[in-house]
Amino acid sequence: MSLVSLKELMQDAEARSYAVGAYNVINLEMIRGIIAGAEQAKSPVILSFAEVHIPLVPLEVIGPIILDAARRAKVPVAVHLDHGQDHTILIRAMKLGFSSVMFDGALLPLEENIRQTNEISKVAKALGVSVEAELGQILRPEGGGAEEEMEEYDSDDIYTNPEEARKFIEHTDIDALAVAYGTAHGVYLKEPVLDFDRLKLIKDITGMPLVMHGGSGLDEAAYVKSIQCGIRKLNYYSNMAYEVANTIQSKLTVNRTQNKKNYYHDISKWAMEAIQADIERTMRIFGSAGKA
Repeated sequence: MSLVSLKELMQDAEARSYAVGAYNVINLEMIRGIIAGAEQAKSPVILSFAEVHIPLVPLEVIGPIILDAARRAKVPVAVHLDHGQDHTILIRAMKLGFSSVMFDGALLPLEENIRQTNEISKVAKALGVSVEAELGQILRPEGGGAEEEMEEYDSDDIYTNPEEARKFIEHTDIDALAVAYGTAHGVYLKEPVLDFDRLKLIKDITGMPLVMHGGSGLDEAAYVKSIQCGIRKLNYYSNMAYEVANTIQSKLTVNRTQNKKNYYHDISKWAMEAIQADIERTMRIFGSAGKA
């Protein structure tokens, strides 16, 4: 199984109509918990590291650890640089051995997004690395997202325009396209309104494996409908991080009330167990369980 490209995972997901979970990691407990969950679920998986998380752990420190875990895994694993905007960082990830990178040019004008995406794609393709790009604006900033209510917005201004998606695909060489249709980074404070008609139209026009960013905390029906409309990669981080933190807090509180001592190694174990359970749950919903 071991390390594979995002392109390989997307081809199988497309052929069998499911989505592969892409889980951002920032430490060893998250890496081990996600791999354990994927192996238990017999599911392919994407281990992601986001550019925004570099202040927490240097790319050159965590990258080799992620790659080693991927190569040892009993299921197919792609290692992905998420939301890369700095070309230097994207190239560093490729040189480390990441099998996939995302260039995030969503805030750029269309022509400039196309130009910079092609710059990254040229390097990536020469190295055998898959490329994801983004068109349209996912609500709230990447990396967990501010949890205040979103301001009013015009969906036609920030959601992915289907005709622009057609032009983007015609003029770039990418393996997956992240689209905006109503999801938001971070934990939802109220039920989001997703534009499935727009998503289906983009899929019909482009034929591309589509990517959902802001995949935390939706109800099961929203995930299933999104996959039916063409989502093949589903990013998931904030809800996992939030639930794990709550699990640890609960266990610390119980121990304190029982006058039991807490040790850091206990926290690591609780984190891995909570992550594994959440990963297995999401893989069943995404339809990737049993596909490895």
